[in-house]
Amino acid sequence: MDVIAKENLTGVLLALVSSGFIGASFIIKKKGLKKAAATSGVRAGVGGYSYLSEPLWWFGMITMIVGEVANFVAYAFAPAVLVTPLGALSIIVSAILAHFLLNEKLHAQGVVGCVMCIAGSVVVVIHAPEEHPINSVLQLWNMATQPGFLFYVASVIVLVFILVFLYAPQYGNSNVLVFTGICSLMGSLSVMSVKALGTALKLTFEGKNQLLYSETWFFTFVVAICVITQMNYLNKALDTFNTAIVSPIYYVMFTSLTILASVIMFKDWADQNAGNVISEICGFIVVLSGTILLHTTKDFERSSSFKGGYAPLSPTLATRLYNGSSEFTTHDEEDAMLADQISLQRQG
Repeated sequence: MDVIAKENLTGVLLALVSSGFIGASFIIKKKGLKKAAATSGVRAGVGGYSYLSEPLWWFGMITMIVGEVANFVAYAFAPAVLVTPLGALSIIVSAILAHFLLNEKLHAQGVVGCVMCIAGSVVVVIHAPEEHPINSVLQLWNMATQPGFLFYVASVIVLVFILVFLYAPQYGNSNVLVFTGICSLMGSLSVMSVKALGTALKLTFEGKNQLLYSETWFFTFVVAICVITQMNYLNKALDTFNTAIVSPIYYVMFTSLTILASVIMFKDWADQNAGNVISEICGFIVVLSGTILLHTTKDFERSSSFKGGYAPLSPTLATRLYNGSSEFTTHDEEDAMLADQISLQRQG
């Protein structure tokens, strides 16, 4: 029992460190994206890749990689339902940094929303189930190929294809749920594969070589595909929408889908009583409520780094303007300067 508690503690500490790095990487990468857009005149949200030559973006990417590595190791020590909710810390980190570094104002209601996200996550962590012992990657493969989880995987693939090919071209730049939905769906599969791969490596270091099994390499391949897709659409989401909106929505969707995938694959709730399960569900409702509060009280501002001028306004903002509100008739000064720079570059 002490060994299990010690491993869970290690996983929690690694998850907290991971959240700090990942939260900071959101801000660093967005500053890099905006700088690259100002230089080239083409945003990542509309297919530009100029950020690949921007050092600041790469620094943000390295910061995110460090966080993801810590997160990867955390999954080898603790169950997904314990590690994943701690990603809420990244919301606080990114929201605070965005307030001071990106001028994306976080109002008092937004702070309350962040606190609710954390409180809900704590409830989930307190009532999280203990992880079942795993002795071989073949045991994980049997879990991954059970009918229930295969149905979940098939559903995710279908939804991702629909979002990528039908909704992203039309609504990707106006609805934050499109890009974050793709990231979250693929993320739920990546976490299951990361946990399988991390457990296989942990067993290997303990003297039980799992690298001899083809299943280990298949999980590695799935991790690579999912992470590449996540990073691509996360870049688009960050470059298109306000960071303080992307972070909590991505967190809630990603966490919810990951917990669902874990419950299906690892049967996390099978040995729990109804009280614990209900408490976990209530924790998620609190997190979701906090995210809604953030979404409704935070100005849904778009980046103005579109090629050639200002970004189209969000539906909420456009409605206010249409109704005659003059409060939102001007853009943020920083974004306006960025748009002017792009316009001058085109004229030159």
